[in-house]
Amino acid sequence: MEGRARVRARGKALWENTPITGQTSPKASCSRYSEHFSLENLKSEKESKDGIELSRPLNTLQRRTVSGGMGEHIITERGGKMGRNLHDLGINTRTNMAHVKESKSGSSGIPLKMVTNLFGLGLPNTWRLFQYHVTFSPAFESRRLKVALLYCHSELLGKAKAFDGAILFLSHKLENEVTELSSITKNSETVKITITLTCQLPSGSPVCIQFFNILFKKILKMLSMYQVGRNYYSPSDPVQIPQHRLTLWPGFSVSIMQFENRLMLSADVSHKVLRSETVLDFMTNLYNKIGPQKFVETCLKELLGLVVLTRYNNKTYRIDDMDWSLNPTKKFQKHDGTEITYVDYYKQQYEVVVTDLSQPLLVSQLKNRKTDTTTAARVVHLVPELCFLTGLSSQARADFRLMKDLSLETQLNPARRQQRLLRLADNIQRNREARLELENWGLHLQTQVSLTGRVIPSEKILMLDQICQPVTAADWSREIRNSKILEAQPLQRWLMVCSNRNEETAEKLLHCLQRVGFGMGFRIERPKVVQAEDSTSAFLRVLQQHVDPDVQLVLCILSSNQKDCYDAIKKFLNFDRPIPSQCVTVRTLSRQQMLMSVATKIAMQIICKIGGELWAVEIPLKSLLLVGIDVNKDALNKGQSVVGFVSSINAKMTRWFSRGILQNSSSDIADCLKVCMKGALRKWQKVNCELPSRIIIYRDGVGDGQLKMVMDYEIPQLINSFRETSIEYSPKLSVIVVRKKCIPRFFLEANRELQNPPLGTVVDSEATRPEWYDFYLISQVARQGTVNPTYYNVVYDDNGLKPDHMQRLTYKMCHLYYNWPGVIRVPAPCQYAHKLTFLVGQSIHREPSMELAEYLFYL
Repeated sequence: MEGRARVRARGKALWENTPITGQTSPKASCSRYSEHFSLENLKSEKESKDGIELSRPLNTLQRRTVSGGMGEHIITERGGKMGRNLHDLGINTRTNMAHVKESKSGSSGIPLKMVTNLFGLGLPNTWRLFQYHVTFSPAFESRRLKVALLYCHSELLGKAKAFDGAILFLSHKLENEVTELSSITKNSETVKITITLTCQLPSGSPVCIQFFNILFKKILKMLSMYQVGRNYYSPSDPVQIPQHRLTLWPGFSVSIMQFENRLMLSADVSHKVLRSETVLDFMTNLYNKIGPQKFVETCLKELLGLVVLTRYNNKTYRIDDMDWSLNPTKKFQKHDGTEITYVDYYKQQYEVVVTDLSQPLLVSQLKNRKTDTTTAARVVHLVPELCFLTGLSSQARADFRLMKDLSLETQLNPARRQQRLLRLADNIQRNREARLELENWGLHLQTQVSLTGRVIPSEKILMLDQICQPVTAADWSREIRNSKILEAQPLQRWLMVCSNRNEETAEKLLHCLQRVGFGMGFRIERPKVVQAEDSTSAFLRVLQQHVDPDVQLVLCILSSNQKDCYDAIKKFLNFDRPIPSQCVTVRTLSRQQMLMSVATKIAMQIICKIGGELWAVEIPLKSLLLVGIDVNKDALNKGQSVVGFVSSINAKMTRWFSRGILQNSSSDIADCLKVCMKGALRKWQKVNCELPSRIIIYRDGVGDGQLKMVMDYEIPQLINSFRETSIEYSPKLSVIVVRKKCIPRFFLEANRELQNPPLGTVVDSEATRPEWYDFYLISQVARQGTVNPTYYNVVYDDNGLKPDHMQRLTYKMCHLYYNWPGVIRVPAPCQYAHKLTFLVGQSIHREPSMELAEYLFYL
């Protein structure tokens, strides 16, 4: 196989010698994937894949494909597609917590009646799913023939049945535990069929939950919806945004889950953003823009990693490479051994005409199935002309008007969201085929679930000279301008770097900083102002010449938001010469009417970066160490991830110790927690002259499928770090997993319309899971759209705090993020850890110097 460098060289020569006009692309002249391989015949039962796929054997002993009215879906012994279901992982953390074994609900606060996006399924307590094992004699391999022979006995099996070639599911129990039948093939051969009852599954079992999810996927298909990724969308009802050349497909994300007392369907509105631009359009425009010299290299850089949608089958793919040796006129070998060109294939299979016959093909590598034992890569080849770009580019996300127009359609308020949900439920009930399918299995979609939540009391903000009771807990920026902050070191020795043409802007900013600083009790002396040429190298030279250990802070005014300049400055000041730094663009400072507001936020950030404290809330617990942990991938080094570990230093939770560590793994599981925790304990002991007696950890960035790894791998690291700190040291530990994306939504009915619940709303019953100590907390205000609650799962707890106290403490922590004078969505240490991992993973790609560990240098 030829290397990518050779491919680019040949592709470059090709594009240089081939002019592009309209929709014309060059012919391929080099080979990226030159080996001979056999392709699946997409007319077979396996051909509902994207593009044209490399065929590979399936391990039929490990996978089960449900068919017969259910489409093709895999069920395995551990739950198959629903492997994320925690029943499969054996995690029942609540049984290990005596203080919440009987009840995990709090009682403080004002009760609040709400409705959710959860729907009951109307299952009686006696409902069972009957699982049978089916054998055929004589034995044969054809699954289709097995299905046909078994379904000849529909009078016995009934209407509700699903069979995968070995396992049969029925909604009713057959008269005998072992049933023997016989069928005759077309060749007049008699086949004996033995059906043996293996188990009766209650509705809450993992297999049943998985089975119901498959059933509802079939229901959505009956409503003419198409699966794209994990969700289902309606291409027939698109929303056009012509001014930005975007199309939205409305859709839903649905899943069946076991909640406290019953099985329920959760449904939420989803949108798929499609561009009206094909990959071929993008390539043509790019070629016309930059010319042939750097086209191939730039094309690969821009396209690799993007997700495209092929509208002929409504599938999505990730672009992993481009094959310049292939074009639509090339032939490939089908599963039956015959050869056909890509042009003819798409014409015959999808009635799609490919017009550009010289365009290269895209390569997408499919994920290997977990049940497959072979290691061969599965790749598909895609025609750029038929691939539509999805999502938004970085340039589009920076377009304020585009994002505003898009949000009008995607960020639905509670009333509009509820309208969509009720329409979905009504469509299921009105569709005769869908309704009968549910009835055959004994299901009935009920109305939305109502429940009772609580609004816990708001917090008082403690300043140096007063106690603030903000008008709204969402924002106390006005109050902070006229209040003295808790502690601020005078800014005396600092450096301001700007370009020659931005000297006036720098002076205006300095004047505003000194004004707002005076009101806060933050003294700002005049800095050393150094001018530099408007380039990355010039800024670095100035920093190398003028930054010394006596400098408290460096403030850089950048002419643009070019990432390379920002990254270079941050690398130098976080690693080479560790000094707290602040970067701001001229555009941010250009609006005179907003300059005081901008200066206030910059002043707050500077105070934190040089070791100051802004505000506090009352923390009743003594000797408490709070920790936030997050893990993110490194954008530059794909095999690395960044662990952010942020821990409190003092009792007021106003000072923090931060570690950002790179680990040679792309996993979201942290393997450096022992080192981080031991460092945090030493720092706490140095400041407080003792070790903490309580430790509470908020762990962000963990999905349901990773909870077991947290339990088995991360928590033991933490416990071992206590023993290694001191043999007799055994603090009380709580570990809380934080999830910003959760399934349930909650709506408050007021004045005959639905609204977002107020700040401080807690839900700890009915929509929670029976096997977990979990709760939902609304700690943000949605100024547009529907508020998304944050989900907390206490996976380890020997602190023994009452549910009320754990919920109140969590809400308090959402008030202590110093980059925003208001309540945020997650506890402050989690957000700090996220900001730290973002800086390391996106900009510096190194572990920051330990000299900065006691400062919030990453704000």
